Amino acid sequence: MSRKQNHSPKQNELRWLYAISRPYLGWMLAGVLLATTVILANVALLSVSGWFITAMAISGLTGAVINYFTPAAAIRGLAILRTVGRYLERLITHEATFRLLAGLRQWFFERLEPLAPARLQYYQGGDLLSRIRADIDSLENAYLRIVTPTLAALLSTVLMILFLLWWSPTIALTNLIGLMIVGLILPWLALHLGMNSGKQIVEARAALRQRTSETVRGLAEITLYGDPQQRMDTIHAENRALVVPQRQQNRIDAGSTALTGLFSQLTWLGMIVIAIGLVQSGMLDGPELVMLAFFGMASFEAVAALPIAFRALGETRSAARRILDLVDAEPALIEPINPAAAPQHFDIRFDKVCLTYPGNKQPALSDVTFHLKQGQKLAIRGASGSGKTSLTQLLLKFWAPDSGQITIGDTNLNDLSGDTVRALCAVVSQHVHLFNTTLAANLYLAKPNATQEDLLNACQAASILDDILALPEGFNTIVGEAAARLSGGQIRRISIARALLKDAPIVILDEPTEGLDAKTEQAVTKALAGLLQGRTAMIISHRPQLMTLADQTIVLDAGCII
Repeated sequence: MSRKQNHSPKQNELRWLYAISRPYLGWMLAGVLLATTVILANVALLSVSGWFITAMAISGLTGAVINYFTPAAAIRGLAILRTVGRYLERLITHEATFRLLAGLRQWFFERLEPLAPARLQYYQGGDLLSRIRADIDSLENAYLRIVTPTLAALLSTVLMILFLLWWSPTIALTNLIGLMIVGLILPWLALHLGMNSGKQIVEARAALRQRTSETVRGLAEITLYGDPQQRMDTIHAENRALVVPQRQQNRIDAGSTALTGLFSQLTWLGMIVIAIGLVQSGMLDGPELVMLAFFGMASFEAVAALPIAFRALGETRSAARRILDLVDAEPALIEPINPAAAPQHFDIRFDKVCLTYPGNKQPALSDVTFHLKQGQKLAIRGASGSGKTSLTQLLLKFWAPDSGQITIGDTNLNDLSGDTVRALCAVVSQHVHLFNTTLAANLYLAKPNATQEDLLNACQAASILDDILALPEGFNTIVGEAAARLSGGQIRRISIARALLKDAPIVILDEPTEGLDAKTEQAVTKALAGLLQGRTAMIISHRPQLMTLADQTIVLDAGCII
């Protein structure tokens, strides 16, 4: 198994967006057809209304007979079609968008999971959050603001020009020229003018999110040791850096809107001039002139949104690029094509294992060899940076060794999938993450199908049950951000209860009692002793109480066993 450090070839953002959207093409096409229907209904409603009012006025003045019922019914029908169509178009396009975003998030996390933690350590938390939320949300522009208006404009324009050709090729050509200026030239200009500012917005937004997230997490330290005002000045500066390209895009939008209005009015005026000549030559009558004038005015609804839509394409492509740059990274190790079945014996063997992290010259582990029999407990000691945690990272298949071999039972770790390996292991560490949800939900992570009795037994064995039942809401207590409602000892014992609930045959303890007072450490150590019964265990610690749980000890120094 090899460890990869390069990115795969870059995907084209637009092709990728199309590929990721394919499962939802039915919904999307339905939205496009409804948008086209609404545009045509609105154009027809205005045109028929203009013709009908003019014809009724002329009929009243001349006494001519006119069919009142058919156009009146057509107007009512078109009004209903436009209203219902608009409602359905909004419903379908937003349904398509929400399905696309939901599928995109699922796709994103499926590709993000193999990168954790090895590849994700190169990204800051705020930047990751920006890619997961803001960048993915920006992709809704691709369908709602670009694809749907563009396809609807294309279909509508073809049908409208065919209609005008039946009346007058000259009027049709005039209308087509105006529609092409607004629907092709202005979007092209907006796209190129807005490309750089769109990229700047995505980058500045990510930087601002990262800085803000970093500030919130370290607010206590900044207040105690730093300069809060300097930090705020930095955030204000980054906010101003975001405002500059946003203003540039607003100017592009304002210019596009003004030019759209100008060319639509010029086109409308040209159509009226041509139509007046046709009336004078007897080829059109008065009501038809008014109908065509209203038709030309309303036809620009089909293309009016395109300049602003294509201006947003730069931001959309930049957001897509940031997502692809992350997920296109190769995992730290490649999973086997045909993974072996989970082993039935759980002794652990490291044989001349070496590991050097990317970018480092000093090896984290060098020729590490040991054999831990099933049911035995191995204590691993050493100074900070000696390679203790690297052993657990390799055993959990978060990294692959540069050389050497690791086996569980008789099975080479390279032949097992990461999911299989991690299903065999339970980890209790110094840094325990509890999600900001209920205690029960945090425990169910280890065993989603656990019964209430399973929870009670695990918590009792971890010496945390009495603490939980003493809380007003018991297992339904929300732990808070960073488990703020719990003490350090309680958090560690909940982690132990989670490990007991998982009932894995291999246990990894990574400084689980570090930072605890003597009384709490004693309670946690007692709970850990129960957890380790009958299990193979690796214990990373320098605490004397934990050392008593081990059958054998190795000492690491600069990645070597001494």
